[in-house]
Amino acid sequence: MLITLCYLYLWARWGRRPAALVRTTVQRLRASRCSFTFCGAAAQPRDARVCLSRGGRVFCVGESQCIDDLNKWALFLVSPFILEAEHIAFVTESIWVQGENLQRPSSSSDTIVKWSDCCLPLACRPGDPYQLIARASVDDFSKLGVAFLEDRLQMANGLIPQKIVSVHLQESALKELKDQASDTQARTLQPNGESPVESKPEPDAMEHMGRSDSQVLGSAPTQGKGSAPGGEPAGESDREVGSVEHCHLHLSSCHECLELENSTIESVKFASAENIPDLPYDYSSGLEGIADLSLEREGRRVNITGKAPNILLYVGSDSQDAQGRLQLVRSALADCVDTDCYTLYHLSPESALRDPWSDNCLLLVIATREPVPEDLSRKFMAYLSQGGKVLGLSSSFTLAGFRVMSKAPLQDTVQSLVFCKADQSRVKLSVLSSGGVYEGGPDQLLSLGKLQGHLDSEDEDRLIVQVPFGTRGGEAVLCQVHLELPPSSPIVQTQEDFDLLKSNNSRRYEVLKEILTTLGLSCDLTQVPALTPIYLLSVAEEIRVPLMQWLGKHVDPEGVIKSSKLSLKFVSSYTSEIEVTPSAIPVVTDMEAFSSENFDFEIYRQNLQTKKLGKTVLFAEVTPTTMSLLDGLMFEMPQEMGLIAIAARQTQGKGRGRNVWLSPKGCALSTLLVSIPLRSHLGQRIPFVQHLMSLAVVEAVRSIPEYQEVLGIEPRTLCMLSMCSTT
Repeated sequence: MLITLCYLYLWARWGRRPAALVRTTVQRLRASRCSFTFCGAAAQPRDARVCLSRGGRVFCVGESQCIDDLNKWALFLVSPFILEAEHIAFVTESIWVQGENLQRPSSSSDTIVKWSDCCLPLACRPGDPYQLIARASVDDFSKLGVAFLEDRLQMANGLIPQKIVSVHLQESALKELKDQASDTQARTLQPNGESPVESKPEPDAMEHMGRSDSQVLGSAPTQGKGSAPGGEPAGESDREVGSVEHCHLHLSSCHECLELENSTIESVKFASAENIPDLPYDYSSGLEGIADLSLEREGRRVNITGKAPNILLYVGSDSQDAQGRLQLVRSALADCVDTDCYTLYHLSPESALRDPWSDNCLLLVIATREPVPEDLSRKFMAYLSQGGKVLGLSSSFTLAGFRVMSKAPLQDTVQSLVFCKADQSRVKLSVLSSGGVYEGGPDQLLSLGKLQGHLDSEDEDRLIVQVPFGTRGGEAVLCQVHLELPPSSPIVQTQEDFDLLKSNNSRRYEVLKEILTTLGLSCDLTQVPALTPIYLLSVAEEIRVPLMQWLGKHVDPEGVIKSSKLSLKFVSSYTSEIEVTPSAIPVVTDMEAFSSENFDFEIYRQNLQTKKLGKTVLFAEVTPTTMSLLDGLMFEMPQEMGLIAIAARQTQGKGRGRNVWLSPKGCALSTLLVSIPLRSHLGQRIPFVQHLMSLAVVEAVRSIPEYQEVLGIEPRTLCMLSMCSTT
């Protein structure tokens, strides 16, 4: 009891010191127009003074950070209200994290501080990092900062906060906000009282779309004048002039959007496809007895497991040695598998315990000599029991009945290996041994798969074993040879060993590919194509002339437009002497020189029926990513020019967050700039846009003769999407 009272006293006396220190510092220095920053210690601003440090994160005070241009920000507020004197404006920088269980669990739900409960969002700027401008009182701003320092700050929609910094909005930015708010209300309060939306939805449609609460990053809607409880805001004509109003967005956490997304996924999951065998609907419970869920199509193995094409690499703790090993494993696998079919991701110990990775993993590679923690080992075994595939590379990880025995004389030495393939043929090669061998009882040895590798010696020690696991097709191939290391590895001890390994390097890859193929992956390599120039195309002369005039005013003396990601050099013609790199790409403006086997611009022109979208085309046969092609142009070029970037193939396709976007030849790869008014019905339900785009693609395909039934979409989904498109 006495000890408990002591703890309570210490907490009461010292527990709130960080919060009090932050709040006092902000209150005293706010008038000096300095900036307050909460960030990781490594990201500390130069010349900033650290006031508090907690667990690798710091609170510091530095020079004023100003924002004077909001052209590239999407505004949330559409009212004359800007910023009250007692409030602080600040920017939160966040990143997207893959997976569903994104937030670390807290010991108590009371300790979590929700970002949306402490501030009001003003504007956002999508990208990496994702940036949000918000305002909060001094107390709430201090509360957010302390929660960030103590890793208790929670954001919605998969966002993880990385930095919070107070900013000062310049007079020009404040005037811009006020002008935009005034313009919006002027358009809203039309003399006839009509809503500016082009077509009005039916009452039942409006009732359905208003059933779920609107949200801004998880915040509850604020009911004010002109709002009906539980429904859509009243018509614009009912609102008072100059009233303070906030447009709440439907984000991905909205129940209505999630319901629509789930129904769409279910519809697509049952879409028909040629030559795909019938499988049980529930992949997690209906694959008993099915050992190989891949098939051959045109000589290539096709993944039909329903899982994302992810290869996850686990290399142990986050040390410098582990990072080096990660790069070696990634490089070796990238040389073996078809990178147009698979993505390689690092699986950290924290993510392995926290995220639902097993549902989106085709192959788990374990490449660490460190003992695998017991909780992680259980995770890996559960993945195997669900039909997962595991490749162990010189790892201590093993299955029940087998153990890794250490033989010191073998460690990091070159040994002769006899490898038995699945077709019973044999390959003999020199390999770099890890120093471990596999031992098991007679029952375990009888249950081994066809792949085996043993030393070419009297003992025939086992260095490679294939172990089936469970009844759902799970299996592991475990190796105690360094198939991931090149001959130039620092652990190769002598020149003689290097020469032996180099002469056997092609066989090392042969063995590794045989293992990967047995585990269900395709190792049909496709050559990475060289980057090509971009062609600037216009569908009509009335677009072409103002476009060229605009370019003439915005390129530098060398004909270049630079952005944060790349430089576009506009040239009249292309010659082989002009270099094409990921950071510098030539853009050919002469349309007469354009021809492509993959993109028929004349057919594109004839079928384009939009008023603005897609009128100006940036086309490349091969480019890193179409996302970067628009960078530096999309916020500058007039919207009536309808900019779109199209590529036949991408070499560095990007998905959301840090995800990779597979981009083989034959995909419809494009990035389209679409401007959606925030106050429109669709603007308040941004997640619907992805479904509308998907529906447009489906409808386009089904309009082609003999393709009317190629995809099946639930009538309910079609109804909801069509209803949304009319609003």
